[in-house]
Amino acid sequence: MAKQRSRKPATRAAAKSAAQKKSPARKAAAKSTARKKLASKARAGAPAKRARPKQRVAISHHRDEDFKADGLRAYAQYRDLGIADATSGLARAHVIRLMGPCNPDEVSKLHYHDVEFQMVYVLKGWVKTYMDGVGETTFRVGSAWTQPPKIKHLIMDYSDDVELLEVILPADFETRELTA
Repeated sequence: MAKQRSRKPATRAAAKSAAQKKSPARKAAAKSTARKKLASKARAGAPAKRARPKQRVAISHHRDEDFKADGLRAYAQYRDLGIADATSGLARAHVIRLMGPCNPDEVSKLHYHDVEFQMVYVLKGWVKTYMDGVGETTFRVGSAWTQPPKIKHLIMDYSDDVELLEVILPADFETRELTA
């Protein structure tokens, strides 16, 4: 049978040294030093954070005359809420009125937006959409959805009174229509 070695230090000095290595204070000091080294390396190699322009307050009150037919779609009127100017282009928010009756030949074109974020909320009426990977969905008053970047989608139908709130980041983005 093999003898087991004793883990006791041979001398009093060795015992003291072993106790110091195991002490919580020494372990904490070693961790702190290691963290400082890592933190200083991270700061030195990290890219400088881009400063965003200061944002301003944007106030918009409902007025029918603020709806303009100068947006992305000919069958829609847009009421800009002033967010793009207030955020120096960080985001855009507008209310969209889709003009009825819906003409699927004009409306139902598969496309995507090159955005970082897009959210739509139904204020009035209803809208039926198709989104890649989701399928057909009808959204009614109080419904909301997000559209991930570059998701292929289209509008299939909508009520004559539909109004949508849309929030998009960034304010300026590219839209690509896709052909069959």
